[in-house]
Amino acid sequence: MAEIHHFDYGWVTPAFSYLLSVLGSLLGLTCAVRLRTARTGTERNWWLVLAALAIGATGIWSMHFVAMLGFEVVGTQIRYDVGLTAASVLIAFVAVGAGLAIALLGNGARQIRIVLGGVLAGLGVAAMHYTGMAAMRLNGDIHYSASRVALSVVIAVVAASVALWLTLVVRKPAVIFASALVMGIAVNGMHFTGMSAMSVLSKHGSDPIEGATAGSLLVPIGLAVVFGLLGMVYALISAPNEEDRAAAEYLDSRLQARTERQPQSQPDPTGRGTLGNGSWSYRDRASR
Repeated sequence: MAEIHHFDYGWVTPAFSYLLSVLGSLLGLTCAVRLRTARTGTERNWWLVLAALAIGATGIWSMHFVAMLGFEVVGTQIRYDVGLTAASVLIAFVAVGAGLAIALLGNGARQIRIVLGGVLAGLGVAAMHYTGMAAMRLNGDIHYSASRVALSVVIAVVAASVALWLTLVVRKPAVIFASALVMGIAVNGMHFTGMSAMSVLSKHGSDPIEGATAGSLLVPIGLAVVFGLLGMVYALISAPNEEDRAAAEYLDSRLQARTERQPQSQPDPTGRGTLGNGSWSYRDRASR
């Protein structure tokens, strides 16, 4: 068996991957709050997509990629199949989006919606993880411990169910932040549990390995994550929240009430008009 290192750069990669998972969870939960208060179907769909991108693509998949930067198998280089890597992103996005749609927009009891959405999202997250692992190309045969794989799937389902429950109940910024910290722990726990299930049986020889290096993927993925985060932050800042709508409605009601209290003058064929409670005429003004 080949020797495997999960922290080749020390605690830099796990710390940064945890930061990404917390940041993605924080943005995703905030988008979920906006989704619950949205008034139109278009708004709900918009916030659903943003929440799925934040949690699925940033909080889960980008965390997985960064953590894999510290993964090393002694005696062989590691390359990645670009197609399978891209497929793993899509799986995470679709699975989380479907789970959020069931939990937040579905019909039926809330507990049932959370369980159904959590199972679907959790299985999707596990599929994302092992699709990403299948994208690895190295000089050796990869094997998995069935018990560790099963444990990682259970963690993924439980973590997804807790995350969906949080999207339904959290509202205050302090609670959202604390929830994001917990979600980050769950996401990283699932990842490293799944990684611990892996073992590699080395092959003799040094056959060329096809695929992209992690370093070559780092720049485009990093740019996509940065611009995606900036776009989500801009959307959250620019879009009106519930307090903004309440303030706008209050101002509209005050303006309408003020307009209704103003006297409305009526045309007078005799040339007389009204001003307050008195009256005047052009002839009166001329005689004065």
